[in-house]
Amino acid sequence: MPTPPDLTLPTPIAAISPPITVSIVSHGQLALVRPLLEQLDRHSRAAIAKVVLTLNIPEPDALAGQSWGFEVEWIRNASPKGFGANHNQAFGRCDTPWFLVLNPDIRVDSDVLAPLIVQAAPDAGLMTPRILEPGKTAPEPHRALLTPLEILGRNKPGYVRPAVPAWIPGLFMLFRSAAYREIGGFDERFFMYGEDFDICARTRLAGWTLQVGEDLLARHDAQRASHRSKRYLYWHVTSLLKVWLSGSFWRYRRMRTPAP
Repeated sequence: MPTPPDLTLPTPIAAISPPITVSIVSHGQLALVRPLLEQLDRHSRAAIAKVVLTLNIPEPDALAGQSWGFEVEWIRNASPKGFGANHNQAFGRCDTPWFLVLNPDIRVDSDVLAPLIVQAAPDAGLMTPRILEPGKTAPEPHRALLTPLEILGRNKPGYVRPAVPAWIPGLFMLFRSAAYREIGGFDERFFMYGEDFDICARTRLAGWTLQVGEDLLARHDAQRASHRSKRYLYWHVTSLLKVWLSGSFWRYRRMRTPAP
């Protein structure tokens, strides 16, 4: 009689169906997407069921002739969509336990996906590694509650960053699919900017936690469009106003404010 499996031991990621669907949106950025796919294939192939790659605007196929160890499913939008709408659309193609929202300009030098899942607490609804920005030697500090005073004070002497993030930037967001589905995904009223804070607030309000892989690192080749484009700056400012006028912002603020 064969020996039954030891159910007390964790099953290696490679021994089960790949648990992650990745969503990447290109805005004429396939040249940035190509090295990202190569790195994901090199380091995290066993964790990825498929990549849903959305072309938000028409562009030449810079990936022609390429293949990877996971499926790449294409979506070609007839007209451009906002950040949240694109990833919600991609989530409609997700049938895995985890859903990863990833910027085209993220870079990884090792596998961070399998370790994130191994580290996940039972109530972790949204996870991320630490993020290293260009020219920096230390990862980005955790984000405090997004308020006008916080924005004005974050670069002043004496500003104290939180030990636990109040929100996670939208460039690398690994959602538990059950949590994403429960809260209805991104709020599509945000076209670009602000939707990352909003979805973090609603995730926490729904009883899920935000968890950071403190020992894991991804690099961000930052594209600071809002610093040089009036249109992007307009989206940024109007999105902040939408955040501060939303009910989820004020409920989350009360949740995080200690009782007197």
